[in-house]
Amino acid sequence: MMKRLIPALAAACLLAGCGPAPTPTPSPAPLPTAAPSAAPSPAPSAEPFVFTRENLPRLDGSTATVPLGQAVACVLLGETREEVADLVHFSKTTASYDALMDGEADLLLAAEAGEATYARRDALGQSWEMAPVAAEALVFLVNGDNPVDSLTADQVRRIYTGEITNWKQVGGQDLPIVPFQRNAGGGSQAIMEKVVMGDLDLMEPPDQSYTISTMEGLVEAVRTFDGSPAAIGYTVYYYAHNMSMADGLKLLAIDGAAPGSDTIRSGAYPFRTFYYAVTQAGLPKDSPTAVLYDWLLGAEGQALVEHEGYVSVLAPAQ
Repeated sequence: MMKRLIPALAAACLLAGCGPAPTPTPSPAPLPTAAPSAAPSPAPSAEPFVFTRENLPRLDGSTATVPLGQAVACVLLGETREEVADLVHFSKTTASYDALMDGEADLLLAAEAGEATYARRDALGQSWEMAPVAAEALVFLVNGDNPVDSLTADQVRRIYTGEITNWKQVGGQDLPIVPFQRNAGGGSQAIMEKVVMGDLDLMEPPDQSYTISTMEGLVEAVRTFDGSPAAIGYTVYYYAHNMSMADGLKLLAIDGAAPGSDTIRSGAYPFRTFYYAVTQAGLPKDSPTAVLYDWLLGAEGQALVEHEGYVSVLAPAQ
């Protein structure tokens, strides 16, 4: 019989021990009353599973899921964020999948991998358990002085293939569009290529300085480019919205839908993706990694996801 996490531990840490992440993450809102109710208590014969520093699965994942990883460790161990900081060193999306395949990580909280990563997994003869743990979206940023508030999905694609080159073509000022991109291997770049562009090829940046290696760098480049509102770029919704990185910028609506928890969860905002919980397949169901994987996908884990400012994959209770 699978051992289960003590529900009281999760509840106590959600409300007390697991406080907000360090700046720049703002204080999370109180746990919403609409969050799913906790799973039923185990039968009296079932032993509660207690996580310790010794049996806690080795976590890795994407940059944008670091606060979630910290919160998970905080909840499971009953420690503060500062105390669990030594346990959460996420190596970014692609590198985290490499760590899983190389036996250096047990459970990922990560964006979907790129094709090269899946090819390496298959070449190694490995298989994974993989399920969405939070909904996410790729959002497009412009300077707050840019009069354009929305684009269609087709316009976004035509900007990034180089077909649309001036803001006046999409209802804006007569300014050349400066489209910033992320570097190859970045999590947001993988989302851009798969979810937004599909079979279309991204244009080669006209200047290599338009390719940015970090999310912080791309957001700052759009904000400060040449003192004008000519630039556009992209990042994930959590990073722009919850970590205050979009101050002075504007998130564009796409196909008439502004990015937000409800539109992302429902799919009304078109560029939706997910963060996944990922483990090696075939683990014993009572192993620490399998117990944590199942907990993250259940009611308590999803309440923590929502509490931390991510978009839970479970619809709020009515």
